[in-house]
Amino acid sequence: MTISPLILPLAILLLLGGCNASLLTSPEILAGGLNSPSPDEHPNYSSDGRYLAFSSDRYGQRDIYLFDLQQRRLVPLPNLNRRDSRQEQPALSADGRFLAYVSLERGKSDIMIYDRLSQRSELLTANIRGAVSHPTISGDGRRVAFQTNQQGMWDIAIIAVSYTHLRAHETDSY
Repeated sequence: MTISPLILPLAILLLLGGCNASLLTSPEILAGGLNSPSPDEHPNYSSDGRYLAFSSDRYGQRDIYLFDLQQRRLVPLPNLNRRDSRQEQPALSADGRFLAYVSLERGKSDIMIYDRLSQRSELLTANIRGAVSHPTISGDGRRVAFQTNQQGMWDIAIIAVSYTHLRAHETDSY
């Protein structure tokens, strides 16, 4: 098979002239705790662009981290990561207050929601049989959607979040 001598110059012209310049730029790799020698995965922005949540195997197990892009530092998440389970696939509410995530414990996956203000997690899928994955949270943090194979095939489920344990903390800042 021979290639016409006009194809290569035409391909280069199309690549350089018809493509967005962002294809030719390098991605920004931030310092300050965002990246590590371990796998860093599942990045998820808050809608205001200030926070980036992700999961990582930094200390020998899968945990969730929150990076403040304005201050360029990791934000502590007290009581979220536990030694007896793996946390992954974080999703942030619009303002970054709430994190929905997958927790894997004793071979079962569950969807949890963490409130940065109260520093507590709440189990959302206690009544779901089967696996769950890929949570996403509404902007106001009141609903969480996720995948579940509870009925033998992957479906989308939505849970309204009650936050009964948060009422005493509603006016505090995080």
